[in-house]
This record gives sequence, C-alpha cells and structure tokens, in this order.
Amino acid sequence: MFGKKIKLFRLFGFQVSLDISWLIIAVLITWSLAVGVFPEYYQDLSTADYWWMGIFGALGLFGSIIFHELTHSLVARRHGMPIGGITLFLFGGVAHMTEEPANPRTEFTMAIAGPIASILLAVGFLFLRSISLSGDWPRSVLGVVTYLAIINFALAVFNLLPAFPLDGGRAFRAMLWRWKNDLKWATRIASRIGSAFGVLLIVLGVVFFLAGNFVGGVWWFLLGMFLRMSARMSYRQLILRQSLEGEPVSKFMSADPVTVPPSLPIDQLVEDYVYRYHHKFYPVVEDEKLVGCITMDQIKEVPREERGRRTVGELARDCSGDNTIAAGTDAVQALSTMRRTQASRLMVTENHRLVGIITLKDLLKLLSMKIDLES
Repeated sequence: MFGKKIKLFRLFGFQVSLDISWLIIAVLITWSLAVGVFPEYYQDLSTADYWWMGIFGALGLFGSIIFHELTHSLVARRHGMPIGGITLFLFGGVAHMTEEPANPRTEFTMAIAGPIASILLAVGFLFLRSISLSGDWPRSVLGVVTYLAIINFALAVFNLLPAFPLDGGRAFRAMLWRWKNDLKWATRIASRIGSAFGVLLIVLGVVFFLAGNFVGGVWWFLLGMFLRMSARMSYRQLILRQSLEGEPVSKFMSADPVTVPPSLPIDQLVEDYVYRYHHKFYPVVEDEKLVGCITMDQIKEVPREERGRRTVGELARDCSGDNTIAAGTDAVQALSTMRRTQASRLMVTENHRLVGIITLKDLLKLLSMKIDLES
C-alpha cells in the first residue's frame, strides 16, 4: 500500500511513520491556508502571519490525524489485536492491522473510536476558541484554533460515511457481520458500497472540474479513485487471509532455491548467478546450513577491479530475524511479516537449514485463483 516511509517517533509503543506522499499534501495544505483560507476570513494581517498560521494549521491537522489513528490503535491493543504502526500518507493516516478483528463487537468498537476522538478534538478546539474570544487572544491564534475545530469535525463526519474501508464502513460491516455471522459476506457488501461511494466522489470531482474548480475537482477525483481501489483491495485481502489461514508456508514455498557458497568470488557470483538467474537476493549456504545472504546492493559496493579478490563470505550479512521464517509457520504470518518489513521474499528454515523460499508472488498467485473462483 505504501512506498518509502520515514520513521518519525514512537507513541505509546506504536511506530509513527510518514509516507513520502504526505509531504505533498502538507505543502498544499500550508499553501492553501496561508494564501487562500486565512487571508479571506482574517483580513489585514501580515504575510508572515498568514504563513505562520498555515504552518501551525498544517501541524495541527498532522497531530489530529495521529490522535485519530492512535485511538484506533489503543482500542485494538486493548482487544488483543496487534497493530503494525501508524502511517501518514497522501489521503490522511492509517493504523496497520496485521489481522482481522476477532468478532463484530471488536470491529465496531475500533471503527467508532476514531470519529469519537475527532469529535472530542473538535469540541476541545471550540472550547479554546471561546477562551480566545473572551481573553482577547491574537486573531492569528483564533484563526488556527477555529480551523482545527472545523477540520476535526469534518474529519469525523467524513469517516462516518458508510463507505468501506472508512470508519463508518467498518462499523457498517460489523453490523452486517453480526446479523449474518459471515465476515466474508459482510466484507463483500461493505466493499461494494465503498466502491460505489468512490464512483460518486469521482463524478463529483468531474463536476467540480467542469465548473471551474480545478484543484477541488482533482482532489475529489483522486479521493474517489483511492476509496474505490481500497474497497476492492480490502475484500481481496480478506479472501487471501482466509485462503492462507492454517496453511504452513512449506505448502507454498519454492523447495529448490538458488544458493551460493561463502567461498565463491564476487565476479563469479555476478557472471554465474546474477546474469543467469536475475535475482537481487541470494542465500549463502555452507554444509546445508544458512550462514547469511547477499544482495545486489552489497555487490555494487565492491569496485569492479576488486571483485575477483573478494568472496561472498566477506560480504554476506546475517539473515536471521525478519528475513527468515520457520517451515511450519502459518502462511498468514508470512504475509504479515512481508507487509511489516516490505520484503517480497522470506527464507524458510528448519533447524538452521534452508529448506525453501516463499515469495509474495507465490501468495498472490493463490489470491488470483481464489478471486477467479469466488467470482
């Protein structure tokens, strides 16, 4: 779902990260507030005041989204659900759930917690606004506080729309799940409604665009495309999870991975392996035991003239931890590990021996077949 992420800080044990796409929206929000919104409603201030208001307004929105997603995460943890962190991206933020909720009640509680948090923030900023009016605070502060009250209320209302995977859509799925006691059916219905809302936003974007509101039109169009794509992907992920649940990774792995010995010279590795198999990653095996791994990035660091004198064993790094998984591990756990580490392949081991490699491509093949059969 995400590309390059920047780790910011940890909050209550959750890693908060920033997707590169958030920088785009942060600049746009700051610019639109400083050039358009605040000058229109708070006239006769200096240009510097408007830009400071824009910066603090964007930072306040940044903090509000983190608070919204943190509330989801805290409720999930209270119900025993692991959360893989919080990421801010182009369309807001997301708390990464590594598994589906155990029951409809947990799903509903988690979903509704975010909008409630946003409403509480809106009320808090409205209270600050009343204090600023009675206390004769600077108009610049009044403007920022008022904006944050409005934007948090808008965030709560938008997320309460019954469009999966928005919070309202998740709450609606929980009610359908409780009614039929069928998570897959509930997700299919909620995803279709979410996809329909996405189409509605796309049409709204086109109308705004034709009416002359270019920026607003493009924004609603992209938001609709994202909602439609997310709704479809959420259903596919559920099918994948249910297909893999209870299945060991040994069932889906490639049992004859290409390996290299630690004594192999780097130039020979390039000629006999890289140019032949076109892999970017090679396990290093000695006496049938996994001793490390070597990647293309490591190879490129060695000057061409030194590759004949350097060996794989000199460059190989330890592959234990997130790069390996036991043969008997549930395939769902392998998928969760890939999502968390952004790795497309994992080495499957048994008693420190390499017995295979499981790739995201292997798992997606199964997903494709399941989608065709379910359709």
